[in-house]
Amino acid sequence: METSGAVSSSVKGGIAVITFGHPKSNSLPSKLFKRLTDEINKASDDAKVNVIILRSEGASSFCSGASFDEMLKLKDFKQSKEFFMCISGLLNAMYACSKFIITRVQGKAISAGVGIIAASDYVFATNIAHIKLSELSIGIGPFVIGPAIERKTGKAAFTALAIDNDWRDAFWCKNAGLFTKVFASIAELDEETHKLAEHIAKFSPEAAAEMKKIFREGTENWNELLEKRAEISAELILSDYAKTYLKNFMSK
Repeated sequence: METSGAVSSSVKGGIAVITFGHPKSNSLPSKLFKRLTDEINKASDDAKVNVIILRSEGASSFCSGASFDEMLKLKDFKQSKEFFMCISGLLNAMYACSKFIITRVQGKAISAGVGIIAASDYVFATNIAHIKLSELSIGIGPFVIGPAIERKTGKAAFTALAIDNDWRDAFWCKNAGLFTKVFASIAELDEETHKLAEHIAKFSPEAAAEMKKIFREGTENWNELLEKRAEISAELILSDYAKTYLKNFMSK
């Protein structure tokens, strides 16, 4: 894996496998958000692709969220907004994608990682795949990812996640609607993920695309909504509170 992280993709038998990785627990700098968005869009337009598997490298962490390293370097509102718009761009691409997205969650997910899970169509996870939202402790909030999470879990569950910053286990996630199925091992996870992908790859692409339109209902205004949310985060990440928190965290 590159020290700055990487995104790769492959297509076989109608299945596109998109994989991301970063040495820091699969955190996502803006470059990787953009590359993931590009790969989702490419697979959506590819007639040879009928279904997408979205996955990350390693065994312990699915995604530790947006890069703290990059957040600490943000200097002004324009730069900050561009960073948070990268997150909204990925979520909107996942909703707009004409292909079903199966996300494979092998380990912990934090903040933007939870947003990716929420924007997926079907999620397989292991029993060690715990989640949490850490934004309020940083000095911002889960503004950009919030609509996707609330859409899956409901307002009460999202509110609790946003406020207490506590870890939720895989079975809480399944009951809340974030995970579809939970498995005891990565071997089982991979077997069932590919089994479902092979099954979906036989579906009518036209029928799947029409179903995706139905799944997207209610998100038609999200380009504008998530831009407004990105602007809130962009202002707050420049605050003294957020900068102090990030500096202290990075120095540990």
